[in-house]
Amino acid sequence: MVEFWVIILSLFSGLTFSCLLIWYVDRNKQDSPHNLLHGSMGWPFAGETLGFLKPHTSNSMGSFLLEHCSRYGKVFKSHLFGYPTIVSCDFELNTYVLQNEGKLFPVDYPKVMHNILGDYSLLIVKGDIHRKLRNTTINFVSATKSESNFLHWVEVLALLRINSWDPISKQVAFYGEAKKFTINVMVKHLLNINPEEPLASKILRNFENYIKGFISLPINFPGTAYSKALKARIRLSAIIKDIITERRKCNNVKAMEGGDLLNVILSKQNLSDEEMVSLVLDLLFGGYETTAKLLSLIAYFLGGAPRALETLREEHQEIRKRKKEGEPLNWEDYNQMQFTQNVMYEAMRCGNVVKFLHRKAVETVKFKDYVIPAGWKVLPVLSSGHLDPTLFENPWEFDPFRWNNKSTSKKAAPFGGGPRLCPGADLAKVETSFFLHHLVLNYRWKIKSDDPPLAFPFVEFTRGLLLDLEPIAASTFGKHL
Repeated sequence: MVEFWVIILSLFSGLTFSCLLIWYVDRNKQDSPHNLLHGSMGWPFAGETLGFLKPHTSNSMGSFLLEHCSRYGKVFKSHLFGYPTIVSCDFELNTYVLQNEGKLFPVDYPKVMHNILGDYSLLIVKGDIHRKLRNTTINFVSATKSESNFLHWVEVLALLRINSWDPISKQVAFYGEAKKFTINVMVKHLLNINPEEPLASKILRNFENYIKGFISLPINFPGTAYSKALKARIRLSAIIKDIITERRKCNNVKAMEGGDLLNVILSKQNLSDEEMVSLVLDLLFGGYETTAKLLSLIAYFLGGAPRALETLREEHQEIRKRKKEGEPLNWEDYNQMQFTQNVMYEAMRCGNVVKFLHRKAVETVKFKDYVIPAGWKVLPVLSSGHLDPTLFENPWEFDPFRWNNKSTSKKAAPFGGGPRLCPGADLAKVETSFFLHHLVLNYRWKIKSDDPPLAFPFVEFTRGLLLDLEPIAASTFGKHL
């Protein structure tokens, strides 16, 4: 009897293995037009997702993409995030995908991100709703980026952080400091909450948990990062809704110069409460997390680029020389920070804050020699173009001077492209420029070689980016307003 069950079990195991093998081979040997693209579908069920998301330095392609591009070419098929996928490391195809986002390649983020972002996030909404929310954001950014009130608070909060550093320890965890600066700016600019208010600290604590959910396993079990993120979003939504209710009670909803985002969108009266909440959270996310990463990448790369740092410092010294002692920066000063712009663009190109995007082909598309099947996910890998030696000379080298050539901007998309070009980019550039002004005029620094930016897939400094600071002797530039 035992031998009988052993035979049955062996037959069952063999049959199961054969079915899985046929299924696996069938997925890797597609009929036309799928077979026009080479690639591997990976393991059953899991595909190649774990390999694709394997951490690596953000100023590199990573072993997965290097190996697959070498074996299959710049565009290949895979199975990622539970779906058959076309991965594109071709700059021209990526540009085509981004420019046709509303027609052929709509946004298609994993369902687990929808649960965290909500139904009205700019990242996932499409069509008329996306245009309405995006236009509201762009109008607010365009109207406020040069306002004296906004510029004043950006500089005040930059100095608040820099002047808080302990001159005795001469060391600072810069990534954390950049986060404190950017969250304070955004909470003030979006909700008119001062950094010393308890509500600001409450928002920061919840926002940290909210952000961690984006790179967590989608396991909604108490104590997991994903569960904490879902609860944090509920709490953040409640905070913003309470502020909305209070302003309506006080009839304090007039849009005015120097007004915050919430007043602007309340005055328009064309958004639902849920749309308002999502808009505030989206701008908080972009203005806080993304800008903090940009500032940290700049500090990291400048630490190994003395010529670029000295050129940047000279630019800001010239600006400061034209001003009276303690005179605040203004919009005209910002427009003089041309090399600062180069530094920002080059840090985004090298550091790759956003490695790839999620899109989906709504119909079969042929581009050059590539055929993208209808219904497949499409992942344009932005970092591949930024690090392509056929597009950039020494692409792994941090060289802000390359942006003096106007053609460089046609070969890189540091803030995205197409209809989903980052709507808050102008605010991020002002924040970063003003902070750098006071940083480079008052400090030199050295970086720790064992703390590079890592793609997780979002950029992280796992050790906080510790900087050894050296105050610039007898510097009076920008210490006080």
